[in-house]
Amino acid sequence: MLTVTNIVKKFNSGERTIKPVNGITFSVEQGTFAAILGKSGSGKSTLLSLLGALDKATSGEVIVDGVNISALPDSKLTAYRRDDIGFVFQQYNLIPNLSAKENVMLPMEFAGVSHAERSKRAGALLEQVELTEEMHGRLANRLSGGMQQRVAIARALANEPKLILADEPTGNLDDETGELIIALLRRLSHEKKTTILVVTHDHALAGQADRKFRLARGTLTEEAVRRQG
Repeated sequence: MLTVTNIVKKFNSGERTIKPVNGITFSVEQGTFAAILGKSGSGKSTLLSLLGALDKATSGEVIVDGVNISALPDSKLTAYRRDDIGFVFQQYNLIPNLSAKENVMLPMEFAGVSHAERSKRAGALLEQVELTEEMHGRLANRLSGGMQQRVAIARALANEPKLILADEPTGNLDDETGELIIALLRRLSHEKKTTILVVTHDHALAGQADRKFRLARGTLTEEAVRRQG
């Protein structure tokens, strides 16, 4: 479960104090596919950084599966991000001269997983994101955008994280491919019982989530999900 309690992030800009995240409280159950919808400048990226332990809140708490990451010392944050949180980015962030399988294996290597286990797990994950075995050995820069995003999702799952944070995961994809990625994230969250939280300005993506929130002026409100068909 993800539990966020009254988190605030302040920045000083000259004589002004800016609060891109201003007293946000919400919780998401394990295995939920949730979306946070917001325009550019609404505070989405700041909130994602706080949830992913990439930045610390000025005040408040972020608790993931019982661990208060807001209170973790810097010495433990690197290991926590590596082992317990997976990230999916709009730009994919794959290593271009590594194969799809090697990209997925890399986080496991940093976590000390044996080569045999890394290879086995990476192959299984790539199958789960519906990449054929032929594609496993192809260099990342030789894959289409949709395929690269599938590899990125498999990589995010590599260390079996409790929480996956996705930043505009369909932003660089055409509509049809974006719909496939949305369906894939939704399916994986339910099958693997992994909490997946997506920040996006894509209304179609947000509409497919189990829960939908809107972020505006640093505050978060939940909206009803109304799916088509």
